Amino acid sequence: MLRKLVVGPYQSNCYILGCDKTKEGLIIDPGDEAVRIITEISGLGLKIRYILITHGHVDHVGAARELKEITKAPVWIHPLDAGGLGFPSDGDLFEGQNISWGKFTLSVIHTPGHSTGGVCFHMPGAVFTGDTLFAGSIGRTDFSGGNHPQLIRGVKEKIFPLGDELRVYPGHGPHSTIGQERKSNPFFRS
Repeated sequence: MLRKLVVGPYQSNCYILGCDKTKEGLIIDPGDEAVRIITEISGLGLKIRYILITHGHVDHVGAARELKEITKAPVWIHPLDAGGLGFPSDGDLFEGQNISWGKFTLSVIHTPGHSTGGVCFHMPGAVFTGDTLFAGSIGRTDFSGGNHPQLIRGVKEKIFPLGDELRVYPGHGPHSTIGQERKSNPFFRS
């Protein structure tokens, strides 16, 4: 199961993924509105195994501490972005790492450019791109730690090869597919 909650003043996408069979789940980017996220998790009957962060900006980590306290789930982030949490992380995310819950596994793809420690999460049928790739756009690269050429290269070399049919679930806005972004995203048209 997959639920998307649009949270906080920056309208960030928080994703809840759950296994129907085991009732284990994880949270990606709890940016704000911890009570609303917990209410959704309770309604789904999930036991949260992990809280995963795509990058350390406040609109993606704002509710992480409160959710950690409530769910007792560890918070994992790339070490280069861990300073954005405001508290010590419980684990480091790194390129090629596999994270399993229930009957599912996702893999970590390091995609710096929006931030130095930005990551995406790939699993069959989906990639969660944080602020690396949006429907029709990309994340800003003018913040501290941003690098435009690095972001473009990361998407072209690590995200696009995952396959055109794959759904893209970004950190803001609607979902898309890799094929749609390869074809029509103005940042990648040659």
